[in-house]
Amino acid sequence: MSRAVRLLRYGASGLLIELPSSASVAAAYRRLRAARADGRLPGIVELVPAARTVLIEAGAGAGVPADLVRALIREDPAGEPGEGADPDLGERPAEVVIPVHYDGADLELVARTAELSVPEVIELHSSAEYTVAFCGFSPGFGYLIGLPEPLRQARLADSRPSVPAGSVGLGGEVPGAYPRSSPGGWRLLGHTDEVMFDPAADRPARLAPGDLVRFEPVS
Repeated sequence: MSRAVRLLRYGASGLLIELPSSASVAAAYRRLRAARADGRLPGIVELVPAARTVLIEAGAGAGVPADLVRALIREDPAGEPGEGADPDLGERPAEVVIPVHYDGADLELVARTAELSVPEVIELHSSAEYTVAFCGFSPGFGYLIGLPEPLRQARLADSRPSVPAGSVGLGGEVPGAYPRSSPGGWRLLGHTDEVMFDPAADRPARLAPGDLVRFEPVS
């Protein structure tokens, strides 16, 4: 296993995995979730991915088998933990399509920075497939991976005091959609009419870790 990966005991019944990238977190989370579903990781009550970690929490009286976890997040031939081929990753993740009106305040800024036209930015952003690496910041806010390189741009120098719910934007290497109105410094590409978080729904958050996401232009 790569030296960049560490397994740390977390309380009485938990294990914290430190990983080198959001991509390796997403891949490790998918493997661990499949292992819990098929019984290879019995007694696990929660898997919590974050920017560079995955927390495994076992139930009372159970433990987390560190050797099995190490095997599940083994290093692939290219040296990136958690991203090698695996014959059994469980069922395919949920696929979420988010319709987008590309009318954002920063769309032209993103195009100029990328040295692309606005239609090229829209095509690039909407043709990629993203994975929800983890959720945080506010309820229902999914941090995605898979943003094309030309769109990986710095956050705004000054954050907006209020970004409307449904705003679709990007900051650094992360794209996403704001589930509720909040301050924010991401560059805004547009907005969606989808409700990204509804506490009264059976599935309150539109996005969950591991989901595959596409943005679809609204004509």
